[in-house]
Amino acid sequence: MSSTAPAPRPRLAWLYTIGGGLGLLAAIALTLEKIAKLRDPGYIPICSVDAVVSCGSVMDSAQAAAFGFPNPLLGIAAFAVVVTTGVAMLAGFAPPRWYRVGLWVGTLFGVVFVHWLMVASLYDIRALCPYCMVVWAVMIPLFLYCSLDTWPRLAPVRKVHREVLALWYVVVVLSVVIAFWDYFTG
Repeated sequence: MSSTAPAPRPRLAWLYTIGGGLGLLAAIALTLEKIAKLRDPGYIPICSVDAVVSCGSVMDSAQAAAFGFPNPLLGIAAFAVVVTTGVAMLAGFAPPRWYRVGLWVGTLFGVVFVHWLMVASLYDIRALCPYCMVVWAVMIPLFLYCSLDTWPRLAPVRKVHREVLALWYVVVVLSVVIAFWDYFTG
């Protein structure tokens, strides 16, 4: 296994910087909303619009603290690493293989965790959190393109990466529409 790093990829660096930044902002917003809710149990989060678009319902669920503390704290730490990696790559850093594998492991955990939370939101909690949906939206390309960067054997997927990404988003959107069909049509 070679430890040489490929030349920095500007598009990947921008994805890490912007996607990680959006995820970081969503995690910070959720953390601030959670703190406000802890201070005042009657507080209604800004992102709670109605019974379905409701950060409060999601924040109050058992899934919102899957590891015993609020999930957005994981997001703050993880997205900070992604943003830092992107900025460093824009400055010329070429991550060595071990670093890329570590980042991939993190994005794999993130995308699996986010999809578990997505299913919980759609079918157990029965509510959508706008900030959470931002995290859903950014984790998918972060994982996909980190995978393509890390694993050379995935080179054939590069030819259809846009289609893979689009299909993934279509499945997520259809899942939301199906789960909340009555809400959207009523």
